Amino acid sequence: MALTMNDVDRFEAFMPRLEAIAYRLLGSASDAEDAVQDTFLRWQAADIDRIEVPEAWLTKVLTNLCLNQLTSARARRETYVGQWLPEPLLAGDPMLGPADTAEQRESVSYAVLRLMERLSPNERVVYVLREAFDYPHRRIAEILDITEASCQQIFHRAKKHVADGKARADIDEAAARRIVEEFLAAATSGRTEPLVRLLTDDAISIGDGGGKVPARAKAFEGAVAVATFMRGLFKPGKAKRTIAGGSAEVYATTANNAPAVVAVVDGRIIGVMCLQVTGDGIATILNQVNPDKLERATARWAASDHGAPLFTAF
Repeated sequence: MALTMNDVDRFEAFMPRLEAIAYRLLGSASDAEDAVQDTFLRWQAADIDRIEVPEAWLTKVLTNLCLNQLTSARARRETYVGQWLPEPLLAGDPMLGPADTAEQRESVSYAVLRLMERLSPNERVVYVLREAFDYPHRRIAEILDITEASCQQIFHRAKKHVADGKARADIDEAAARRIVEEFLAAATSGRTEPLVRLLTDDAISIGDGGGKVPARAKAFEGAVAVATFMRGLFKPGKAKRTIAGGSAEVYATTANNAPAVVAVVDGRIIGVMCLQVTGDGIATILNQVNPDKLERATARWAASDHGAPLFTAF
């Protein structure tokens, strides 16, 4: 049966929420878009007049598609070159979804998306739908075909796994910019001491090059090691300009609701560095440089007013 314009409009009304759910589940904007497109194809093939609650039906279809992707993604992660990090979303990207509460903002933070990689597919679904979208346990249980009691147990288990690694600071955009500016001033000072003072003692730095851009396979651990690496990273050099394709303009912004550094060469984002901040300082630096995971960010950047760069690196 062919879709009517009303059927298409109803689907499109739910699309932003479906994309936000899929991104949180998969950690990839491109995979989220594919899952939503596959959901639309199933909507197109369904007997829509018999669907009593379209939102519930679409959420269940999308969730099952994401569960299938999560299962195969685990196998892909085992052969991934180097560290795997999620695809970053810049400020204002609609795929970030609701941000009214601290829980909603945290659920899409770069740090939490990374932590969710430790969860089983079912744990991830329950955590996302409950924590980020406030779905009642009864509805989540129906989506996963489990009991409501099991759903509650899974949620508590998932929340415990994620809680230990959460950032313990809710930061607005102005504060995020100040943090990034202070971080960059320290990183480009030529000395490690100013940066060490901004970091927690157990700070770590992780980079994802996907085998396409140089990135250390093992994380840097400890404030001194991280500070030393950052000092070298921002030190000008011909080799860096060659790898980057030119000198990089460096900006302060937010990505996934956290302070972020964006490096841009000729309008193309070559790196997004997310800073996880706690009450004790910067605890984690997650640096995405895999070009495949920066295409959406680059498109978003080109369409936004991002002001002047803080400085030009390399």
